Amino acid sequence: MDRTDFLKASPPMFKSGLLDKFTRVHHFVPVVIFAPAIAVLFAFGVDRMGVFEAFAWAVGGYFFWTLAEYWIHRVIFHFEPEEGIGARLHWMVHGVHHDHPNDPLRLVMPPGASVPLALIFYALFWLVLGADRAFAFGAGFLGGYLAYDMIHYALHHHTPRTRLGKWLRELHMRHHFQDDERGFGISAPYWDRVFGTMHVRRGR
Repeated sequence: MDRTDFLKASPPMFKSGLLDKFTRVHHFVPVVIFAPAIAVLFAFGVDRMGVFEAFAWAVGGYFFWTLAEYWIHRVIFHFEPEEGIGARLHWMVHGVHHDHPNDPLRLVMPPGASVPLALIFYALFWLVLGADRAFAFGAGFLGGYLAYDMIHYALHHHTPRTRLGKWLRELHMRHHFQDDERGFGISAPYWDRVFGTMHVRRGR
């Protein structure tokens, strides 16, 4: 197997073929699940608070997502036990992506994980912010998550044409192939600059 094929061909996570199918997800699945939820939540937010206030809380939810994206990637996805069940779980959650980063069916989170996590986060927003604000804040948060999933897929499977796209792809490829202890912000790399984990260009 050449290197290109190896980077695409991630092995099964389970001996059961049926269980393994649930670990492989087409990248449009999050759109089908979360886009309607985002629209409904934002509509409820507008109904409860009005357009401008709902929009402001949605923007806040989006930025909260970008911060969550950074820290989840840095602390949880890159917590790497050396052996035992912890090592196995790390490989299933994120290690397989680093071993086979170009497998198109292992680039977005399976609904069996993303939906429960979304519900947990939304319950926390409801408790902390109250029902009215949680609608719009949750819409922004899930919008950020959906954007992250689509950007992540695009960085691996499309050649960007814009300056921003090329910059994001360069940073993410550096994370995969140069230094995986830097570049944790995929859709929002400015948090790497804030927290001191931005990639340093060679020769500087």
